[in-house]
Amino acid sequence: METGFTKWIIVITVVMCCLLELIDTSIVNVALTQMMGNLSATQQEVSWVVASYAIANVIVIPMTGFLAEQFGRKNYYLFSVILFTLASMACGQSTNIWELVAFRFIQGVGGGALMATSQAILIDTFPPQQLALGQALFGMGVIIGPTIGPTLGGWIVDNYDWPWIFYVNVPVGVMASIFTILFIRDPERIKNAIRRPLGQIDWLGIFLLILGVGSLQYVLEQGESNDWFEDQSILLFTALTVVGMVGFIWRELTAKQPVVDLRVLGKSRNLAVGSFLSFILGFGLFASVFVFPIFCQRILGFTAEQTGYLLLPGALMSGFMMPVVGKSIQAGVSQKYMLPVGFGIFFVFSYWMSTQISPTAGESDFFWPLMLRGVGLALLFLPITTMSLAGLSGKDAGQAAGLTGMIRQLGGSFGVALVGTYLERTTMQNRVGLLPNISLYDPETQQRMQGLIANFMAKGADIVQAQRQAYAALEGMLMKQTALITYSQTFLMIGTFFLLCVPLIFLIKRARPGEKVDLNAAH
Repeated sequence: METGFTKWIIVITVVMCCLLELIDTSIVNVALTQMMGNLSATQQEVSWVVASYAIANVIVIPMTGFLAEQFGRKNYYLFSVILFTLASMACGQSTNIWELVAFRFIQGVGGGALMATSQAILIDTFPPQQLALGQALFGMGVIIGPTIGPTLGGWIVDNYDWPWIFYVNVPVGVMASIFTILFIRDPERIKNAIRRPLGQIDWLGIFLLILGVGSLQYVLEQGESNDWFEDQSILLFTALTVVGMVGFIWRELTAKQPVVDLRVLGKSRNLAVGSFLSFILGFGLFASVFVFPIFCQRILGFTAEQTGYLLLPGALMSGFMMPVVGKSIQAGVSQKYMLPVGFGIFFVFSYWMSTQISPTAGESDFFWPLMLRGVGLALLFLPITTMSLAGLSGKDAGQAAGLTGMIRQLGGSFGVALVGTYLERTTMQNRVGLLPNISLYDPETQQRMQGLIANFMAKGADIVQAQRQAYAALEGMLMKQTALITYSQTFLMIGTFFLLCVPLIFLIKRARPGEKVDLNAAH
């Protein structure tokens, strides 16, 4: 355990790295249009800038425990920080879209290690009585990172140019590399771990993990834009997902030294339940962060920077609540009681947001619902994490941490993919449902049209131009009303999904007296 100045230098280093990794999952979203113009890329091509990073992330995360043990955690962490930093510089220097996609994949390989390994370093930095504080600091990065990404990206794009969203990583990465060399040390269990000869490494398991999880992430990232199963590439990668995942599960359950030990799921019912709840948490975190900015920018006309500032107080509320929740767990409050409260709060947030959706909504209408979201996420993240690892130790805890991290990321990808598809298809359904209400044979519609035509003619248009403009204005009103209904339904759908998960809490096994969470082994 480190103390004093060294302890807080380590905290600053790993929290910065964790934030960088998670900010980079969303910071590029607001710069995609500018990238398309500068790099002469299509929308389909530029979407790979996001997808390649996510695919690399989700492949690396479950292997971090094995890689830290094989090469030494400090060495692996330092390599990952340097790789992430160099790839960030290369991304900014890219001269065409496929160079950028390749460097984003490499950046994702380095970034995937930062999150899971940062958690392990934080936990080893704090004494047992302060473990909840270490987890809380890690949780702040997990929740705040994706939220402030669009804010930071919007500010950079508005004031500079898109390469700077990557260049800002470089000084932080250099500083983190220096601090890693000077202050971070491997714990004894890592120093004494037996390194596997190259021939004994589970290469088949690694290949099947890359094939299965990578293909699944591709399907989730590209499915909506490719019209899902109407596209041959989606069908192909769906088949590869099935082959890869089935093969990976079989291999990891039968191999003597698996790269990801899935047998740990059978050792703890709480881990199995916690893994599913981690999926739900990722779904809610990323889906709500995805849908709200789209609504603000497309319907209310907010800039990316304005939207980010609106999300920031709720993220800071999560950060404030994390230590409070951690201390409550240390004081003996059961996660089994916290989780229903967290799910209930997230449902209230979603329902509240669905009632606030209107064409005249302003920033003040969303402030308190988003603050409530911050409280709900804090009441979910820390209890799920600690409950999942309860009763596990050594390698089992490390494998469990990697699994829950991967599943949380996949939950986020499912959330974004499903919400995106729901928005698109429900919008069309709602438009069809509203069309009978604006029939040109309806007296109210005729009166509205006459008013619009008169308004445009008063501005100098002739009768033909005024009629065309009136039809266009009516269509605009229809689409805006359709969008408002759809976004309201989307928030309600997300909230209902969370509410339906509450019965899972009854599957959680009550902790035995004196049972502790051995987070010291979590990689």
